[in-house]
Amino acid sequence: MINDPKFITAKDWFEKLRDDLIETIETIDENKFEITNWSHKGDGGGKMSKIKGKVIEKGGVNISTVGGTFNETMRESVPGAKENPNYNATGISVVLHPISPKIPSMHFNTRFIMTSQEWFGGGMDVTPCLIFNSEEKYHDGLENLCNKFDKGYYPKFKKWCDDYFYLKHRNEPRGIGGIFFDYLHTGDWGKDFEFVQEVGNYFHKFIENTIISLKDEKWSEEEKNKQLHKRSRYAEFNLLYDRGTKFGLETGGNVEAILMSMPPIAKWE
Repeated sequence: MINDPKFITAKDWFEKLRDDLIETIETIDENKFEITNWSHKGDGGGKMSKIKGKVIEKGGVNISTVGGTFNETMRESVPGAKENPNYNATGISVVLHPISPKIPSMHFNTRFIMTSQEWFGGGMDVTPCLIFNSEEKYHDGLENLCNKFDKGYYPKFKKWCDDYFYLKHRNEPRGIGGIFFDYLHTGDWGKDFEFVQEVGNYFHKFIENTIISLKDEKWSEEEKNKQLHKRSRYAEFNLLYDRGTKFGLETGGNVEAILMSMPPIAKWE
């Protein structure tokens, strides 16, 4: 694995965030994650952590640090891969599908990739199936976070998220969005890394507050059915459009970890 100080710094922080998230979720759910290590066919590997609990119906907190060579298809779409097809990537990916339809499904990932170029990517988004009363507060928090770094970040990254998490075949959004960014390389690596850390910390606090505030609310069978129907949209997006899914499969990642984001149960009507 590459011995680059920036790469190692990013990897170490993703691992720390993973540990912090798992501790928080286990405390709330009162159940433990099942942890599995896996090896990459190129270099490196990852750690898949799954939970099936009394609050989270299915959740995953995965980290990976891998290296290898992009195939011909990937070289055309990844910055710097034409010049040098070798890559190193490290990142964290989190998906939570709660039992209660009152709690939205929540997704987060950040990554650092090095080819002949280097950049951060990632973001977070939320998929409620019912009215989510904290929607405005959620977006305001993301805007305030982005504004600390660049006033142009929030409108750009929010639109990127809205456009990205959109089911074109159904003409509908997957959820209420959030922020999404890729190829973040301003020339100030420290500032870019600090932004990525802020996004991770925001997600950590958001899921903690959201789950705790909603986990004991009563819900009906009708509301559960709405959740299962919304989950079908979530599955369609991940299989048809999700770049992380395609990247993982194209580069020989662990299939179970890649498809961790799929909801446990869904309905198509």
